[in-house]
Amino acid sequence: MKSRQTGTEAAGTPADAVTLARHLAAREVSAEEVVTAALDRIARLEPTLKAFITVDREGAIATACRLDAADRPVGPLHGLPVAVKDVTDTAGLRTTRGSLLFADNVPAADDPAVARLKAAGAVIVGKTNTPEFGFGAVCTNRIQGPTANPYDPRLTSGGSSGGSAAAVAAGLVPLAQGTDFGGSVRTPAGFCGIVSVRPTPGRIAEPGRDLAWTGLASHGVMARTVADAALMLAAMAGPDPADPLSLTAWPPLATPDPASGAVLGPVRVAATADFGVAPIADAVRHRFEEAVARLAAVAGPVERAHPDCAEAPAAFRTLRAAQIERGLADLVDGREDLLTDPVRWNLGAGRGLTARAYLEAEAARARLWRRFIAFFQTRDVLVAPAASVMPWPHADGEVLEIDGRPLADILDYLTVTFVVSLVGFPVVTLPAPFDDLPFGLQLIGRPGEEARLLAFAARLEAEVGFVWRPPLMPAEVRP
Repeated sequence: MKSRQTGTEAAGTPADAVTLARHLAAREVSAEEVVTAALDRIARLEPTLKAFITVDREGAIATACRLDAADRPVGPLHGLPVAVKDVTDTAGLRTTRGSLLFADNVPAADDPAVARLKAAGAVIVGKTNTPEFGFGAVCTNRIQGPTANPYDPRLTSGGSSGGSAAAVAAGLVPLAQGTDFGGSVRTPAGFCGIVSVRPTPGRIAEPGRDLAWTGLASHGVMARTVADAALMLAAMAGPDPADPLSLTAWPPLATPDPASGAVLGPVRVAATADFGVAPIADAVRHRFEEAVARLAAVAGPVERAHPDCAEAPAAFRTLRAAQIERGLADLVDGREDLLTDPVRWNLGAGRGLTARAYLEAEAARARLWRRFIAFFQTRDVLVAPAASVMPWPHADGEVLEIDGRPLADILDYLTVTFVVSLVGFPVVTLPAPFDDLPFGLQLIGRPGEEARLLAFAARLEAEVGFVWRPPLMPAEVRP
């Protein structure tokens, strides 16, 4: 980082969060300077990207000034500008959920995850774009419109945390929060060439969750480097007695050191392009094979294997449909005309489900869990694509076919990610080297082993070049 100007490196590349945090803690730059620089970049690039639904310039600068007045750093994220997905409540800051039904909604209280970010010193600069209620393959809604992919604004940034992914990739913020049900952090991270973490359910406590034992959805972190993602995850992680899944004694988190190969030891890696059940585009399969070959240079021989996932597609559809119908049916009753097509489709899928069908899906999920546990007895990491397709034009809407092959429904393209949602194993998404458009890998590990997974990701980042790369075109979205 140079001077006390913008919080960026001399060449204009945005500084990483770890570096910024160090300079902020040493008072070599002020939180007001860093946050103002981020807000200025947002103002300059937002007309092209549409990454945000709401930007809180006045509130963010006021918070930064309060942090500057403190005697010492208040936490590990002291003064860092952070974006929050607009399905997550922020006290006093509009939270639309991407829906006309909530266009003027201003929550009275923070989501617990946001409260943890603020307690760690983060400055919330705004709310990022999302499909309505987080349901949709394209990051668009009737309030904001589509978020552009920083590498080609004609293409989608992915759903549903596409606003957060684009904001991080384009250098608007170093860190952003997202949420992930069936792939909503991992797919946008892959499309935008950044790092993400979908942690083990309970690692980030969610005391307000109605269905406290389900663990299908999760908060996630999005960053440009593995160390930055680890920093944000550590700030958000922690138990809460109101969340039973958070009370497990998880192994501690640590900032990964790419030079810690000796400590990490040998890593037994398996790889699958499709889990035996996911439709995958030929272009994705080709890039995946290239990435696995590069990965093998660090990991050694990579086994081609995966757990038996035959029951996963039906189980996920049933559980997702039931949860969405329960959560939204009463809320939108009589106002369906205000909803987008993907939300109406998801609601319809849940109507008429029986208790028997739901319980059979839970039983299938339990069997899948046991297969994953058995699989990981002899493997440390399972590698898979972060998406089944490459980014596509906004106007094409939902993914209904892959390479001319019709899909079963609008969820089918998510199979490569929702298989992992069912079992809740932690996932680090890492960008693979690319020539034109970003391509991401899922690195899947054992429950609670985020630190080991992040350490392996840091080795790939350092030794194989699995790193974020500034958007090369068009010029107007360069950081």
